[in-house]
Amino acid sequence: MPSHHLSLLLAAYQYKFGRDVEAMAQHLIDDIAVGWDELGTDLLDGAPPTLVAALTGGEHWPSRTLDHLITPDGSPPVRMTVTATTAGELGMPWGYILHPQGIEVISMAHTGAGPLVAWDTDPSTPFSDHPAHWPAITTRRTPNTSRTARPAAGAAPTGPRTAARR
Repeated sequence: MPSHHLSLLLAAYQYKFGRDVEAMAQHLIDDIAVGWDELGTDLLDGAPPTLVAALTGGEHWPSRTLDHLITPDGSPPVRMTVTATTAGELGMPWGYILHPQGIEVISMAHTGAGPLVAWDTDPSTPFSDHPAHWPAITTRRTPNTSRTARPAAGAAPTGPRTAARR
């Protein structure tokens, strides 16, 4: 949900990854084998304690991947592929795509392009989980065919995506 994940991802970009979208994508997408079970407060490493407290209510929990899964036939689990078609089956109501200029937030209920939240947005901004509230706080993204656009943790409408939820 954007009310939780978006603030965490913005703060991670600004502090833990030093505003390096490629380093963030490497950690969230490329370095995991299957997908994310939960994004944790370790993504807030380097953030000011007041921001961490505001975003977490003082709680701390680790990020957890889905690499502990056991398949019915005993074969190793494979990377989750989430598309507009499979997002509902997998219980993924939201997706996030990392772009050089910001993070695109896509509601699976309204598949297609989502609003783009600039990377310099204050992570303590209250974000709504209701898609109708988004136009007032974000801008629409323009089509981007850049090879630097990367899917973030979560579902997205096309192509492979890695799952994230809390």
